[in-house]
Amino acid sequence: MTLSVRIRHRQGDFLLDAAFESAGRLTALFGPSGSGKTSLINMIGGLVRPGSGRIEADGRLLVDTDARIFVPKHRRRIGYVFQDARLFPHMSVAQNLGYGRFFTPGAERYADFSGVVDLLGIGHLLTRKPASLSGGEKQRVAIGRALIASPKLILMDEPLASLDEARKAEIMPYIERLRDETKIPIVYVSHSVGEVARLATDVVVLSAGKVKASGPAADILARFDILPEEQRSEAGAMVDLTVAGQEEGFGLTVLHSAGGEWRLPRIDAPAGAKIRARVRARDVMLSLERPTGISALNVLPATIAAISMDGEPDALVSLDCGGDRLAARITRRSVEMLGLADGGEVFAVIKAVTFDRGSVGGPSRLANDLSTL
Repeated sequence: MTLSVRIRHRQGDFLLDAAFESAGRLTALFGPSGSGKTSLINMIGGLVRPGSGRIEADGRLLVDTDARIFVPKHRRRIGYVFQDARLFPHMSVAQNLGYGRFFTPGAERYADFSGVVDLLGIGHLLTRKPASLSGGEKQRVAIGRALIASPKLILMDEPLASLDEARKAEIMPYIERLRDETKIPIVYVSHSVGEVARLATDVVVLSAGKVKASGPAADILARFDILPEEQRSEAGAMVDLTVAGQEEGFGLTVLHSAGGEWRLPRIDAPAGAKIRARVRARDVMLSLERPTGISALNVLPATIAAISMDGEPDALVSLDCGGDRLAARITRRSVEMLGLADGGEVFAVIKAVTFDRGSVGGPSRLANDLSTL
């Protein structure tokens, strides 16, 4: 599905003037607080009427101010998951899940109740009331309620922001499953580089009400110049890996990519599973020769694709590792000392312990129709 947005809207002194297109499975609206992310997602969902502009989803016109078209929110077939779960406290989990179905015409319902419950792992919660659920469980139920309404698009407005790290780690794999196992596109609001890197297929960067950049997540998150200054240390590349096996005695998982062999802290996934890992540029060292006698377990031959300095004390070295794209953030002094230049051959060195739970995504799966789950 292609989502096309071109709107202009003033709220007090703030002007939101944004335009982008995306056909990604999960499109992240990323930027600092006050950049216009929530306002934009509310316009897509029909909660806010833009001052002027046009919004189209999958060829269906939702807003066109010139033509005086504004489809009401209850007719847009859009599921919305808020930062707080907003469950009905007097209803059981099963009743909350079924609530959204009432607004979907029978002929347009495709979501299978038991399939959604299995997808989100909430079967044991069905008889409970929201007050007895953890934050992560509430959000899974909120996602389930949106899914059971058989939406054509799901909006998520910072669904992890109110959760602690343990609860975030609990719910992240379920959002990955939603992204990978259904055909429903997602628009996801976040101000966290780590969240976006793990979940997004496409990214729209917002700053002061304007789109600063948009495109595939791998391209956008490698650019230091468009990330908020306080999060530039999180910039880097994303690498697709395939599980080859386990080194049980060391608690490590062996993986393969186009660039070579990797070792990461243990990942509970079978051989052949596809994994997405975020490799921060700050965690990549460069060597002119294959290093020996070092503790780092990941050493990949690479060709320098580009070097960017932009007057900063640091340099960003873009690398091609047999088709994998990596980046190394090093000092300009190191660039000069090593004589680095475009086309040069180096080795990228990455310690296994730099990969935490938040930087490694779960196994991706083949897309299935939700009704078959």
